[in-house]
Amino acid sequence: MLRYLITLQAPDRKGLVEQVAHAVSRHGGNWLDSELRHIDGIFAAILLLEVPSLKMDELIEALECIDGLTLTYSKTSVAFKPIKRLTYSLVSYDRPGLVLDISNRITALGINIEQFSSQFETAGHTGIALFRATIGLGLTDLAQEEQLVQSLYALGDDLVLDKLSR
Repeated sequence: MLRYLITLQAPDRKGLVEQVAHAVSRHGGNWLDSELRHIDGIFAAILLLEVPSLKMDELIEALECIDGLTLTYSKTSVAFKPIKRLTYSLVSYDRPGLVLDISNRITALGINIEQFSSQFETAGHTGIALFRATIGLGLTDLAQEEQLVQSLYALGDDLVLDKLSR
């Protein structure tokens, strides 16, 4: 069994996840990890699967037969494991370039962004555009945690940062 990362996109409709799960199961695959989202009318998915090497081509063909579905895939390998994982919730006034500013500060500290999920919303009481993100990070040095917090707060007085996990 080999591990593959597969990304999928299709116009969203009922039954897509079932069709994908059926194809994976029918070809001997094991669904290990996934992120599935509906974004602006599009179904988007990232899957980590274990699939028998002799069945992978057949699985890809079966997935490509699903109406409107496009995909990419690659074989994965085991990566370096961080010494500490942290998850933060970040809220700030929305502005162009904010994700670039956040990612630049994190990368400058040598921290790996392992998960990034964001949403645009409007504050109910003021109507101000807000940016909200959940960010999963892999640290290679324990000192990076305090440096990270200081660096992100330097983005502005409007930023709120909450640690969700240790």
